[in-house]
Amino acid sequence: MKARRMWAIGFVFVLAACSQTPSASVTREDLFSLEIGRFEDQVALYDMEGASGTRRTDLAMRDGLFYIADGNGQKVARYNSYGDLLFMIYNEETNPIPLSLRPMPEGQAVTRWAFTYPLREPGKIVVDSQKRIYVEDLLPQEEWGVDTETGMLLTHVILFFDNEGYFLRQLGQEGIGGRPFPPVEGIYTSLDDAFVVVCRVPGSWYVYWFDAEGVFYNLIKLPEERIPIPQDRDTVFGSIDMIAAAPDTQRLYVKVNYYRVSYDQSTMIRTGTEPDSSVIWLMRVADGTYEEETLEVPFYESSGKTNSMKIFYSMLGVIRNGRVFLYAPAENGYSLLVLGEQGRWQGFIQVSPDEFEFNAFALSDNGILSAILAGAWDIKLVWWRTDKFMGGASS
Repeated sequence: MKARRMWAIGFVFVLAACSQTPSASVTREDLFSLEIGRFEDQVALYDMEGASGTRRTDLAMRDGLFYIADGNGQKVARYNSYGDLLFMIYNEETNPIPLSLRPMPEGQAVTRWAFTYPLREPGKIVVDSQKRIYVEDLLPQEEWGVDTETGMLLTHVILFFDNEGYFLRQLGQEGIGGRPFPPVEGIYTSLDDAFVVVCRVPGSWYVYWFDAEGVFYNLIKLPEERIPIPQDRDTVFGSIDMIAAAPDTQRLYVKVNYYRVSYDQSTMIRTGTEPDSSVIWLMRVADGTYEEETLEVPFYESSGKTNSMKIFYSMLGVIRNGRVFLYAPAENGYSLLVLGEQGRWQGFIQVSPDEFEFNAFALSDNGILSAILAGAWDIKLVWWRTDKFMGGASS
């Protein structure tokens, strides 16, 4: 079943960068819904008994087209904003033969088509400005490797498809045909359709940078012991929370959460650690050095019935002009925070209690926030046109 509805109350931003605090609302738009299952126009989010799937489901949105990587269904599908299935890349050994899609005839133009590819566990997905598709996938076990430096299993590669779904090449650490990656934390497209893979290994983060054709450009290693500490907080220690690539510059945004040791005041015995602060550091990709500019991230203060808690915001990503989107779980939705040189914006995303079974978000380069919101029986594809409110984010 497909639906297209507007929610009158969705997102309220408050501008807090100056003495005045004008506000504006951005409505949530429910674009379409999909059933849960293994057929072509479904997403295999749960198994037949209703249990949650063990593999990842991810979402990307580019120019009003939605790309769903269905890990349990072992397929990738593209939809328009009305919910029409345009094409699908699927594993023919584990999926039913599509009824509404046909293989693309050579030399003929069609509007809906399907390709087969032996996808195993498609996970993270991004789409570049040419609508070429990058999908993380798991290799067969006999093709796994071991990193001699860290001892990590090397299990994943990035599959590269053109804008019609034709397979182009497989990317590894060294680029085309390279060794598999260690555990992948994020994938991004950047300036001139460069492609970025962020991986995590014991005690360090690795960032691989490739050009638009998958040719290796640079590897940046960020060891935990070299995490920068703000000058006024020399008693804290930091932990990298997330690394994201800017879409329009060769720049990384490194979010670090800082903690301090806590003590019992009567005995001065160490009792644990507690959150201190959170900072986003900007790094130059060319040489791996940090810029002087930083973004201080405030806490989200959650008010409970008996007490309040300070919660770290999580980073959703970076849009053009250096604006960073962050979020924190809140009652009946998520609190949203946008940081940038031009100020700070705060808002709230309304998500109904029956839509919290599974949520996946996608942030476009120009600031449109899209999401998969899943209940027990179906999923909704929605977006918030935050780009219209941000003014200048897409320039």
